[in-house]
Amino acid sequence: MQYSGFGGLKFVLNPVADEIDINNWRKTDHQFFEATQELHQLLRENSADEKEYRRYVDSMRNSVLTAFYTPAPLIKALADVMKENGITVNKMLEPSAGAGAFIERFKESFGTIRDISAYEKDLLTGKILKHIYPDVNAHVRGFEDIPEADKESYDLVTSNIPFGTASVFDLSYTRGNDPAKALAAKAIHNYFFLKGSDMLRDGGILAFITSQGVLDSPANQPIREALMKENNLVSVVRLPNNLFTEHAGTEVGSDLVILQKNKNKKELTENEKDFCLSIDAKDDRKINAWVMYSACTVFDEIIESTDQYGRKQPIFLHSGGVELLHLLGHKF
Repeated sequence: MQYSGFGGLKFVLNPVADEIDINNWRKTDHQFFEATQELHQLLRENSADEKEYRRYVDSMRNSVLTAFYTPAPLIKALADVMKENGITVNKMLEPSAGAGAFIERFKESFGTIRDISAYEKDLLTGKILKHIYPDVNAHVRGFEDIPEADKESYDLVTSNIPFGTASVFDLSYTRGNDPAKALAAKAIHNYFFLKGSDMLRDGGILAFITSQGVLDSPANQPIREALMKENNLVSVVRLPNNLFTEHAGTEVGSDLVILQKNKNKKELTENEKDFCLSIDAKDDRKINAWVMYSACTVFDEIIESTDQYGRKQPIFLHSGGVELLHLLGHKF
């Protein structure tokens, strides 16, 4: 239950076959050498053969850049608010489940949920997920493998989806006639939004934590427009950059986006039109128009910093820690 993945633990990429391998490690990581050796020994002892062991190691290493788990108070706030507002959840989908933090908190808030499906691509994490939640339909494979028969069947699709620009192999998206879906398959966070929307019944809720680039990037405007064609905009909360620092050891800008499926939608509201647009902000940055004009940003301190490309950008910090995130319930 305490497992939180290997996100940010880059030392697991280092060699550990011999004691001398420690010389290839950064000195600040030497304290983790023995524990990493023990981890590899554990994986070897519990693998059927060398091939299976290598699959575990490769899967673990691939998760270093994406497995940043969500603080429990944030998920609880989200689940509690849905419950308080009369949302009915009989069938729930978690498309990037990790070790099941969203499942745990939603079960706490809603009690019995009749049907929960979960997808987790990392092999080691998937085994832990299935062990902790034997009553969940847990699949140790990628979200792209969800059956077509599951489309338009879920009351709730919720997750902290993978951040990044990795492409997704889904022929129904790359070889279809929908240009937005073809574009979405080129970046995993965009793919999760459109694929997640596909899985919702009419009236169902999608609630994703995602990188700010999904809303801010001008290149993602076709993705946002596609979402607004069949979904109502419920809420966007721009979360503090230090939200994941305590729990996952990373500082990243993220948004909580909540949508509701509406297959009979005729037109967009002014807020939804803003949601589709990126506009100029200070220092040649682009920012989502809805975020600029209307969305809640959680912070009590702003620091001027730079992004990964060296461009100036503000960093929003919240000094109260994740325990104060129950206040988000008033912002949804």
